[in-house]
Amino acid sequence: MTMHPSIRAYFDAGSATPLHAFAPDAIVEDEGHRHVGHAAIDEWWRDSQVKYQAVAQPLEVNAKGDACAVRARVTGRFPGSPITLTFAFRMKDERISALSIGA
Repeated sequence: MTMHPSIRAYFDAGSATPLHAFAPDAIVEDEGHRHVGHAAIDEWWRDSQVKYQAVAQPLEVNAKGDACAVRARVTGRFPGSPITLTFAFRMKDERISALSIGA
């Protein structure tokens, strides 16, 4: 499955926050919250890893221009695990500028 290197880094990151894949002013939207910039994204990532211990396995990639939607099977410590979520990425200058995670 072919993905932009920054998006691949996101899914391959494990417990370490893949900040190098995000633009400094990137925005992540997850569970109804916005996290803006490296410090907020790092905090969101670490908190999510502790809380859910989630692992996302990409199933399908649809890229067009600077947008890329990845459907992934997410398993972890949360009700309904595993679930399939869509990770909607926007790219700018080879880095993730925005990410929205939802059903």
